[in-house]
Amino acid sequence: MLGGVSSPPILFALLLVGHGGCAGCARRGEADASARGRAVYISQCISCHNLDPSLPGPLGPQVKGSSRALLEARILRAEYPPGYTPTRTTRLMPARPDLAPYIDDLAAFLQ
Repeated sequence: MLGGVSSPPILFALLLVGHGGCAGCARRGEADASARGRAVYISQCISCHNLDPSLPGPLGPQVKGSSRALLEARILRAEYPPGYTPTRTTRLMPARPDLAPYIDDLAAFLQ
């Protein structure tokens, strides 16, 4: 109890205020996805790709703007989507199915 009022409604109201209510939820979700994607990119991708995804890395090409279809094909199967022409002809990137849960986050970050 807080001042004679049951605290759960107050806590709920504080949570809504603290999280901005529902205004901008989609935008916040996109920002969260991009932040998660950035973390995955930095921890898993920069050894081959550049820290700046708009620049080529020592082994991998620039990846800024990569479509979700390209990310899925490269990450899950080490392939290219149908009709895609790669910027490099090497096949150095192995499949990384362990990153499957993060494809949407990586796509959000790389856009």
